[in-house]
Amino acid sequence: MEKLLKLADLFEKSKPSLLAMGNETRLHIVMTMLKLDCHGVRVGEITAHTHLSRPAVSHHLGILKEAGIIGLRREGTKNYYFLDSDLTSLSQLEELIQLVKQVILEENREQ
Repeated sequence: MEKLLKLADLFEKSKPSLLAMGNETRLHIVMTMLKLDCHGVRVGEITAHTHLSRPAVSHHLGILKEAGIIGLRREGTKNYYFLDSDLTSLSQLEELIQLVKQVILEENREQ
């Protein structure tokens, strides 16, 4: 029972990341960022490599930023988006997946 309560808590904590990464467009943006430059990409660069408009890219970047998936670095008037080096949200997702695996394995052993 304790693991299930922890699992529910981890799902709740991971909810913003799961929702952000559960969108195909945002996944495409993250993959584009990985291909271009992990240290910082501007909105215009992402727009040039996707089918999205600048406002759409900015909107999706905002959601990814709020979820802790990406970060923002300002240099003068330029904004550079990068995969967040804090890794808190990704660590929560990793812990969630590990706990789900444990619960499933325990359930399979009991059957």
